[in-house]
Amino acid sequence: MTAQFDRRQFVALLAASSALAGYATTGAEAATGTGEAARANALYDRLFNAFLAANPETATSLGLDTGDRAGLRARLGSSAPAARFGFASDLAAAKAEIDAIDLSALPAQARTSHEVLAWFAARAAEIVRAPYGGFDSYPIPYTLTQLTGSYQSVPDFLDSTHPLASSADAEAYLSRMTDFAANIGHEVERSQAEAAQGVIPPAFVIAKTLSQTRAAREDAARGAGSGMATALDRRARAAGVNGEWNARAGQIAAGPITAALDRQIAHLESLAPRAGNEAGVSQLPGGLEFYATCLRQHTSTTLTAAEAHARGLEEVADYESRLEPLLRAQGLTTGSVGARLTALGERPDQLFANDDAGRAALLAYSNALNDAMRPLMPRVFNRPPPTPVEIRRVPPAIEVGAPRGYAQRGSLDGSRPGAFYINLRDTSIWPRFSLPTLVYHEGIPGHVFQGAILLEAGEIPILMRSLGITAYGEGWALYAEQLADELGVYQDEPLGHIGYLQAALYRAVRVVVDTGMHALGWSKARALAYMIETSGLPPSAAENEIDRYIVWPGQATSYKIGHSEIVRARTAAQARMGSRFDIKGFHDVVLRQGPQPLELLARNIDSWSRSPA
Repeated sequence: MTAQFDRRQFVALLAASSALAGYATTGAEAATGTGEAARANALYDRLFNAFLAANPETATSLGLDTGDRAGLRARLGSSAPAARFGFASDLAAAKAEIDAIDLSALPAQARTSHEVLAWFAARAAEIVRAPYGGFDSYPIPYTLTQLTGSYQSVPDFLDSTHPLASSADAEAYLSRMTDFAANIGHEVERSQAEAAQGVIPPAFVIAKTLSQTRAAREDAARGAGSGMATALDRRARAAGVNGEWNARAGQIAAGPITAALDRQIAHLESLAPRAGNEAGVSQLPGGLEFYATCLRQHTSTTLTAAEAHARGLEEVADYESRLEPLLRAQGLTTGSVGARLTALGERPDQLFANDDAGRAALLAYSNALNDAMRPLMPRVFNRPPPTPVEIRRVPPAIEVGAPRGYAQRGSLDGSRPGAFYINLRDTSIWPRFSLPTLVYHEGIPGHVFQGAILLEAGEIPILMRSLGITAYGEGWALYAEQLADELGVYQDEPLGHIGYLQAALYRAVRVVVDTGMHALGWSKARALAYMIETSGLPPSAAENEIDRYIVWPGQATSYKIGHSEIVRARTAAQARMGSRFDIKGFHDVVLRQGPQPLELLARNIDSWSRSPA
């Protein structure tokens, strides 16, 4: 709901042929064109246009910055204090109008879509009440961290996503560089206001953020030799777009961008002596209430922190019991499950060299896994879509603070494939046995596959296809890992099976440590020790994970809670339907109605399971 959407959830959502003309009145709603459906469609129109206006980067990514919206290509979403909640502010303002739509007057699919929008509006109304922070894919307590802030996202966006086929595109690139400098300044203002309220990131977060900001500043100061300037020059030359692009971009990089980053560095340095080491938001003013809002946003349930924590502990114990015999079969009999997983991950036969050759080998292995999964999809899906996927390295400039992996949407016209990025700062965090489940989570049948199916769902208004629900998206991707196991990919790969269960285990651990830090008084040290001891993640990977949870409160809980709710709904449907249960039909219900809060998804699955054959 802001200029920076979650790259893990938000993939290409609809075909280019319908992207511009079809979003306003599609499917069953369009069939009537009158009455309540027409009123709802007009509302969706207005909100979608507000969404694009608040998120020009998303408009570019979807290929919607053309025609009447061409001006969006030269803009970035504003980071000004007044815009800190982005599109969430528009949704909150429209909540009464959204709630006034008579659901009983809408066709079935339209009712589901509208209920989804109403859920988003309710969450937005909660989010905008926060006296600090903002919304940057997720509710955030701090504007500037290793994962939030223009400095760590815009350069990659300009290089990888901003189109460059004409001089107008190059001029738009330069305009966005100017916006970039302005947004850095706005984010410093916001962070200063937060600090005045006693909202200061922990010292270790500031240290990481400073490291990345200094690297960004060092690059920008190179002017014409900076990454942004050389990317523009390289791409313009490749497209045959002549001009003094390198020199002009270099002036902006060395001038206003470097100056803005200098201000950000000075601000962060001023915060460092005032920062503590408390990990959770509970130490912030109104922190427990803030965390409750985050949990509702990310889990799309009413689970309390204590309830989620207890569920996490139960699932940790379950996965440990499932891993125990498998580890023994590999001769790993001593120590905790986590310690034995650590030992397995340190075996030389499981490690890729931590150099360019090793990284290339890791990427090649991952791409081969993704390609091998594709032919299996007709066994469990009706009409599996084409799913072009590229597996790439996280840009080295942001590796230190970036997540271990994330997906990126493709373009609507198919000219840019979907991709997922692996953080290869240290290849030891990716032992060979752990890679299959990562590939299935991010690619096929996970995030990118899910997005490709949603692309076909023309009956769902584009607005509702443009808003990600964390537990739905991440729950599906974790379910996709389970589905790969059910398809037999680990039948002759016992180590891969261990990797799959370890991945599920550490998602359960996430629930424990996230709720522990933010609501139950856990220190970072306690959370880190628990994650290393229990999940078997290498210490460097575990610390990166913990630091992520600290600045994105509640997000880490969404994976396992989402997965568990999908599995619970499937199990109930199987029990009710018996031999009538059809896995392909179940997947249609989950995926082809678009993103849904978990409680609504469970209701729709229940209705499907009760319908006549």
